[in-house]
Amino acid sequence: MPIQPPDLSTEKDFDGESFTPLYTTRVTVTGGAAAHGRASGRARSDDGVLDLDLRTPAELGGDGRGTNPEQLFAAGFAACFHGALSLVARQAALDPTAISVEATVAFGRDPDDGGYLLQVDLMVRWPNIAREVATPLLTQADSLCPYVKMTWQGTPTTITLAS
Repeated sequence: MPIQPPDLSTEKDFDGESFTPLYTTRVTVTGGAAAHGRASGRARSDDGVLDLDLRTPAELGGDGRGTNPEQLFAAGFAACFHGALSLVARQAALDPTAISVEATVAFGRDPDDGGYLLQVDLMVRWPNIAREVATPLLTQADSLCPYVKMTWQGTPTTITLAS
């Protein structure tokens, strides 16, 4: 059986005035040999499907022999935007098969507070679609994609110390 896109839409799946989860996942990161999740950690999802070593990229002084958080974020961002664009393309009776989304995530210093900051650039390739047709769909996908919303609006986050 071929893989099918999820049965989500912009016309349904909404119920009420508060956030309603449609899916929840949990990933645990441990610190490994350096007791530092980014440098020598391991990331494992609660279902075991994601299970990989985390390493600091060589550009930041690490050995670069594992996935780093920016790569995971870029993959999630690109996949999510691709899904949103595919959804609005189908709603416009267009074939999304040729769409690709490349996410570039840059990690650097925040000049405001000396901490760290991420910047994201998305490059969408959609061969044989006129710019005047694609542009409004990119705008619609931009307003639909939760990763875009997270970067523009922030994401409610709680931090709790387990007992």
